[in-house]
Amino acid sequence: MKNHLTRKNQVLGFLFIVGVLGSAYEGYQLHTISAANGLLQAGEVLAGDPFPFHQKFADAYQQGKTGNYKHAIQNFGQLLEAPKQQDASVFEPSQALKSQIHFNIGNHLFRSGLQRLVEADGSIQEQAKFDYLQARAAYEQSLKLDPGNQAAKFNLSLLHGVIPKHIKTVPQDPSGMEISNLPQGLP
Repeated sequence: MKNHLTRKNQVLGFLFIVGVLGSAYEGYQLHTISAANGLLQAGEVLAGDPFPFHQKFADAYQQGKTGNYKHAIQNFGQLLEAPKQQDASVFEPSQALKSQIHFNIGNHLFRSGLQRLVEADGSIQEQAKFDYLQARAAYEQSLKLDPGNQAAKFNLSLLHGVIPKHIKTVPQDPSGMEISNLPQGLP
């Protein structure tokens, strides 16, 4: 009987130690994430590479905020690329986060189109048309991934109010595309 109680106490002690170690690890992870979020909220770039996905997201956001839409769109597009399957530590974005990335791409394309709005004769520039069509595709993809994304619905309706009906554009030469890493039409 005493041997049975000793065995039970050993198992319970082992489970207790595992629980304490697991709690300590989760506390460390929570602290690391809180520190990273604090830096991001302060507008700083994360040092090191503990969160490469989040670092690239923050960098793309900052580039868009400063008006560098081309690079912001490229960086957001890179976030949508499939992570390497052999790397288990790679962060896999959720559908909602992918929707938010498409939303951000749409916003930057929309702003880029607004900057190049009109030719001297009053017609819409071809690059602006292209940006608008890509923005529309990005907003639609955002809504496909997250139909409840109210901001994407609102911005899509704004975009429809800005672009003329039946807008058509000449096909862009892929070698000269500004957003070369994004497939045309955004899947």
